[in-house]
Amino acid sequence: MAIADNDRYAIRIFLNAVLPNLKTVAEDLPEIKKLWKGKSALCQISAKSEDGKVGTHFIIDNGNWTVKTGVCETKPDVELEFSSIPHLNAYFQNKTKKLPKISGLTKPGKLLAFMKTLMKMASLLGLTKPPEDEALQALLVKMYFYLLPAGISQLNKTGFKRISDWCAVQPDRAFSFEVTGHPEVATYLRVKAGNSKVGRGKYARSVPFFTMRFRSFKDALGTLLGIDDMIEAQVTQRLVLDGAPEVGLDVGDFLLTVGAFAKGA
Repeated sequence: MAIADNDRYAIRIFLNAVLPNLKTVAEDLPEIKKLWKGKSALCQISAKSEDGKVGTHFIIDNGNWTVKTGVCETKPDVELEFSSIPHLNAYFQNKTKKLPKISGLTKPGKLLAFMKTLMKMASLLGLTKPPEDEALQALLVKMYFYLLPAGISQLNKTGFKRISDWCAVQPDRAFSFEVTGHPEVATYLRVKAGNSKVGRGKYARSVPFFTMRFRSFKDALGTLLGIDDMIEAQVTQRLVLDGAPEVGLDVGDFLLTVGAFAKGA
């Protein structure tokens, strides 16, 4: 049976925008990085579908992570296999406690490290207010800056009409997300005639067509977590939208759409 459109959109966001942040957590958070020191593993999160399986896998080589789209060709050391795409979506939307099938019990060190990484990522993305620690604020902003533009691109590629129609009429344009003085967390979405891709770091080919720039990590999280008033943030310069106002409205709407699919709202 074909899956519902909402599940089709959500699975693309989880597999290709949310779960890649496991690499961010494993490489940027000292307590998790320590777990992977000297370890190598092949780990996967997947879901059964009518066409076989969909998934994202991770190649860890001596603590260094590579994220790969799709299921791996060889048997992974650790795998979380969900019974269906709706099951995976519901699990990460906190709508079910039904566990996936877990493989890797014969390799407890790798399994434990992977599960701790997954739980840490989930706990950070589940925060409803900014953490006090500035290093954690920076990490969380980086995670959202990676997730949200990637989510827009995934919805475009999956044919979500409002976004794919918008991307179809764009010339070659870049939309940047930044925190003043911190280029290490910057990301961008590049769109050209219906095609879209995301990049990390500041967009260097030209001046971005539109930039969403925050004054600080905490200010960024106020908007990203939905606890700050965007109009007030702009009035007080906590948030600067550099570009046409109507573009800011479009991008802001798309960011909210990605968040809604990720939360199952």
